[in-house]
Amino acid sequence: MTSVVAVEKKKLAKPPLEIHYLGDRVLRQPAKRIAKVDEQIRKLVKQMLQTMYSSDGIGLAAPQVGINKQLIVIDCEPDNPANPPLVLINPKIIRYSSQLCNAEEGCLSVPGVYMEVTRPEGIEVSFKDENGRPHKLPASGLLARAIQHEMDHLNGVMFVDRVENKIALTEELKKKGFSLNAVQAIK
Repeated sequence: MTSVVAVEKKKLAKPPLEIHYLGDRVLRQPAKRIAKVDEQIRKLVKQMLQTMYSSDGIGLAAPQVGINKQLIVIDCEPDNPANPPLVLINPKIIRYSSQLCNAEEGCLSVPGVYMEVTRPEGIEVSFKDENGRPHKLPASGLLARAIQHEMDHLNGVMFVDRVENKIALTEELKKKGFSLNAVQAIK
């Protein structure tokens, strides 16, 4: 599955989109489905990829750049030009593995904060690509984690909401100038 949106994997001095940070209300609104995949959406995909690469990210969801749409870009190998990025429009997880795993996560919307999060090890996701074609993709490991992390953004959920160690989270957020009040713990 190759992306038709060609973007050089490099840092831009001025990325096209601005990333919003923890505490910004735009990050807490559920994203709307994309009715039509058109040139405007492909342009947004390109800008999101450029912004993600410029920020050393491996994933970016449209709400993080203030756009209330169900659109995610992911590239678990940003240093590998041969590996095309993944574009997921209106993604939906159709299967979760029963096996859970812990791993450290970070987020472009909470820069400098890295915490352990528990998620299913594997998933299967259905989505449309940047041409509007439907796909199903089984994913495990880092890709499964990245997809789940970015899909959380589409539901107004951030990875810090899933951190179980509240004491460590409070310390990390404080160190980086974020308020614990911006966290909405998931029960």
